[in-house]
Amino acid sequence: MLNVKRILVLALALLLLCACLAESDGFSAPYTYNYDYWEDIRQSPDAYEVKRVLYSATLGLENSPIRRPQSLFVKDDTLYVCDTGNNRILILNDIYGDVQVEIIDSFTMDKAFVDPDYRAVVENRISLEKQEQAEEAAIIAAGGEIEEEPVYLDEQGNVIEIEDEFEDVSSVDEFLSSIPLAFLTPSDISVDDAGNLYIADKNNFRVVVIDRQRHFLKEYTRPDDSTFDQGANFLPNRLVTDTSGRVYALADNVNKGIAKFEADTTFTGFIGANKVTMGMFEYIWKYFFLTDEQRSQTESVVPTRYENICIDSEGFIYATNTVFSEYDLKWDNAKPIRRINGIGDDILIKNDHYPPIGDYQWVTGTNNVDYGPSKFVDITVLEDDIYVAFDTTRGRLFGYDSQGVMLWAFGGKGNYEGAFLSPISIEHMGRDLICLDQNDNAITIFTPTEYGNLIYAANSAYIRGDYDGSADTWREVLRFNANYNMAFRGIGRALLRQGAYREAMDYFEMAHDRPNYGRAFRLYRKDWVEKNIWWVIGALLVLIAVYLTFRISKKIKMEVATYERDHVAK
Repeated sequence: MLNVKRILVLALALLLLCACLAESDGFSAPYTYNYDYWEDIRQSPDAYEVKRVLYSATLGLENSPIRRPQSLFVKDDTLYVCDTGNNRILILNDIYGDVQVEIIDSFTMDKAFVDPDYRAVVENRISLEKQEQAEEAAIIAAGGEIEEEPVYLDEQGNVIEIEDEFEDVSSVDEFLSSIPLAFLTPSDISVDDAGNLYIADKNNFRVVVIDRQRHFLKEYTRPDDSTFDQGANFLPNRLVTDTSGRVYALADNVNKGIAKFEADTTFTGFIGANKVTMGMFEYIWKYFFLTDEQRSQTESVVPTRYENICIDSEGFIYATNTVFSEYDLKWDNAKPIRRINGIGDDILIKNDHYPPIGDYQWVTGTNNVDYGPSKFVDITVLEDDIYVAFDTTRGRLFGYDSQGVMLWAFGGKGNYEGAFLSPISIEHMGRDLICLDQNDNAITIFTPTEYGNLIYAANSAYIRGDYDGSADTWREVLRFNANYNMAFRGIGRALLRQGAYREAMDYFEMAHDRPNYGRAFRLYRKDWVEKNIWWVIGALLVLIAVYLTFRISKKIKMEVATYERDHVAK
């Protein structure tokens, strides 16, 4: 009997221990989760699941495996990988099936041979030469002379100037293949609508542009401008391009913001620089208690550079920042995610309880790198301005809607499927998320579950103006997750748009959404007054009439009483 009691006590102790370990502490959360109004982590169904993981062996690169990749880029259904450790770019087609891999590790550099029409020009010149030779033979046969060299024209009548040593097309190919230039460290890549590759070639101090046939097109080098330190090298590390051919680059040794270049490689300045902040105590100490010599020896307060950038379909740049004081996060002073317009202003919408900062809870004071606030190493923008940020602190992905409301968070650190050792880059293909791990040298493809697709569909219906459909879809989401505040808020917003203000108030109350509740209440009050104004006026008139009747009646009674009293007294 005693042994049974000991076993029961031991079992109870183990249960309590498991409960303590399962208790959310801000950094050992469930795989997929969200936060409630009180900042407590709440488990949720998985919004995403792993669809496929691509390794070197999967790609047929066993003999030359991927090493320290730094960036991903998606164009249509093609995935580009900056395999920085191997000084090459991998172009992956059909990533969901039998992946086809193209390797670009060199390109032809000489500008004289990059014209796409050059090969046709050479062929045309050869045919013109044969024609001139025939004409020359005819002139000589007739006893005449050729006074000058023949002029070769293209089909538009323009003069063709071609190097004499190229006798035929094969000699051009031979020359081009003899002058390849290997990439040194391609750290980022972007591809325009024409298929041209924009590559951050940091070790050559430039952004280089080549076509798919590996012909050099142009390059962006150190700006010859007073705003750029002419004694420093141009070290582009991240870049994006817009539909007009402009290039926006982040350089390792520049903290003035994002360098902007026009399509013709002209540098037009910096945009979106991080603002310098200094605490009141630091300011008072530095400028009132230190001497000039001591002040000059203290570290200067300078803006920090962005960690990464991406561009959305509307041309707005999303930038992530990982250098900040953790105490500034919840007060929205750190701004780890920014949406930058053409003049450099941050226009990111933040309508949630806290700004989009990743995890609300974190632990500090230890040497464990998994502790501390979320730091977003990269970001990607999907449909309807939904964006996903990749946290390098704990290997998690945080999804936000256009209002800055967290939709879900999932992921983790570790050597298992769906987790990461060292997150470095994120992209999307449709709704699928593609994540790169620079230490595991692996590419993980996540695809949304039914629950995740419902969240996208509900948000999309609301954006399109289908408020009935949005509310119905959010109700479907509640079948999967009855504690999902975003669903309550989504239904409330749809009802608000439909004019059902009273019902919207109920849902906003369940979502603890005070701003929207107040907005719904004001509209409900206004609507109620407009519908009942005549009843209110009628009621007021009745009350006034009753009051006046009562006053008049009372006055008459008093006068009658006074008269009778005076009459009786006489």
